[in-house]
Amino acid sequence: MAAAESLRVGLGLDAHRFAWERPLIIGGVRIREHDGLAGHSDADVLVHAVIDALLGAAGMDDIGSLFPDTDPMLAGADSVGLLREVVSRLQQRDCRVVNVDAVVVCEEPRIGPHRGLMRAILADALGVDPVAVNVKGKTTEGMGFTGRGEGIAAQAVVLLEIETTVDG
Repeated sequence: MAAAESLRVGLGLDAHRFAWERPLIIGGVRIREHDGLAGHSDADVLVHAVIDALLGAAGMDDIGSLFPDTDPMLAGADSVGLLREVVSRLQQRDCRVVNVDAVVVCEEPRIGPHRGLMRAILADALGVDPVAVNVKGKTTEGMGFTGRGEGIAAQAVVLLEIETTVDG
């Protein structure tokens, strides 16, 4: 038996509406105390998109199946902690994160000033060098729900390397 590696791509998407009484957390960074996002956990839209991309690349169920919003133990959960749990599960399946490319779609706040810290937090949780994590901010020029300031969306693409055994 020999080890072989395969590469798998995953795509994640998440969106949350604003909830004014909550802190805004994106990519593990608390950006402001109020004007946050609605959700069962801390509603970190970027981390949720990354988690779904990882799970998709590994051929696993989505974030809602793994961490259901009906579980009272997950109320207010730290999404970076959930990401660490997913990475641990992936490692048990001999999966290694190669890189992540993500975009946060919103008119406000501006992502640029927080991007470096977001990359560092995500890289630490993923067990990769920060150079393997990219985070961008984009607006929709006033179009759609993000353009009207109703919420924030995020997309992420990940590349996983999966070690498998093959007969040889």
